[in-house]
Amino acid sequence: MKYVCALLLTLACYITSFAQYSDSVHYYARAASTGSINSTQDGRSYLLNNNFKIGISKKKIALNGSGGWIYGKQDGVITNNDFASSLDFSLLRGVKQIYYWGLANYDKSISLKINDRFQGGAGIAYNVVDKKNVYISLSDGILFENSDLFLKDTIRDVYHTFRNSFRVMYKFVMFDIVTLDGTHFLQNSFSLGSDYNIRSTSNLSVLLRKWLSFTATMTYNKLNRTGRKNLLLSYGLTFERYF
Repeated sequence: MKYVCALLLTLACYITSFAQYSDSVHYYARAASTGSINSTQDGRSYLLNNNFKIGISKKKIALNGSGGWIYGKQDGVITNNDFASSLDFSLLRGVKQIYYWGLANYDKSISLKINDRFQGGAGIAYNVVDKKNVYISLSDGILFENSDLFLKDTIRDVYHTFRNSFRVMYKFVMFDIVTLDGTHFLQNSFSLGSDYNIRSTSNLSVLLRKWLSFTATMTYNKLNRTGRKNLLLSYGLTFERYF
């Protein structure tokens, strides 16, 4: 919880100072909430997926904060109670082909057996294509990770490590209505080759109104250290606003 408070406090300070000293700041907000209920004679399950993102950007710098919570039960047993928050920034992304990034993440996950995990780091990125309807970016950097995991139901694994973080990010816009975007990470530990994380998120959105889209999202996570993975496919309405 201390990492969550630190992230929120840092985000608030950045928002205040960034808006105060700039007269050309752009703001972005997005929120989505989806869920499903399945009830039969053989069992009952439900899943709730909630997430948000806020951003502040200028020509040379951008700052984003995001959070999400997934909760699910099947036949009275909790299958998901996963919380994640993130704060990231990019420097010179809008003006140069090579730019710099930094991030801080905190998450907890029953499905992945993460009791607490914090990641923070920085790196460099390269805009392969940066056009109105097509964007592709590759990045690499170093992360410090402090984790409290469950290898078994009762065995705790508290450790820290440095990781190489490789990211592929893309966005394709078709006819100004359909958008396909994704962000995919591969994070390998420098100290142990079998210790790696995979995080992948892909979105397909159809614009219904200027501020409203129908969105289908597929999220995949794998922690090789715990031998756990999850795959979530959700769809629903996304509220999005630039101002």
